[in-house]
Amino acid sequence: MEREVARKRHKPEEIVAKLRQVDVLTAQGQSIAEAVRTIAVTETTYFRWRAEYGGLKSDQVKRLKDLELENARLRRAVSDLTLDKPILAEAARRNF
Repeated sequence: MEREVARKRHKPEEIVAKLRQVDVLTAQGQSIAEAVRTIAVTETTYFRWRAEYGGLKSDQVKRLKDLELENARLRRAVSDLTLDKPILAEAARRNF
């Protein structure tokens, strides 16, 4: 019988803390594989996190995530306005 593994969503602050923990463990002589096992994620996840969050502090990660959300909101707004423009232009042409 197969077991389904529950996926946990880590908060950016937790990710930064876990990355620091791996840095400490590897500095103490553990291999990356052993250190990654200690923080209970896969090596793939660790390397993906390191690529995205490596070198950032918790407050910087929070700011990054806030900016990404704001960027997505602005992209949606621009997209909506871009769709509205031709409709409004056509309506204005009919009125003249």
